[in-house]
Amino acid sequence: MEYTNSRLREIVEDFVHDERARFIMIQKYANNVTLEKLAEETDLSVSQVKRIIKKHYYEVFRHFDEK
Repeated sequence: MEYTNSRLREIVEDFVHDERARFIMIQKYANNVTLEKLAEETDLSVSQVKRIIKKHYYEVFRHFDEK
């Protein structure tokens, strides 16, 4: 799936309402930050970070097909 960082940020801002989840999604997919680093930066476990990503992944990436 092709996407631009600016489009990703726009979609995340529109559809992910939790501030920490927005931060994680943008850092992971726009800035390619590792799960371990995200866990450290958010004071969460890697498992918790994975759950947040899994929860919001479909909501974010389904909008790339929309115009």
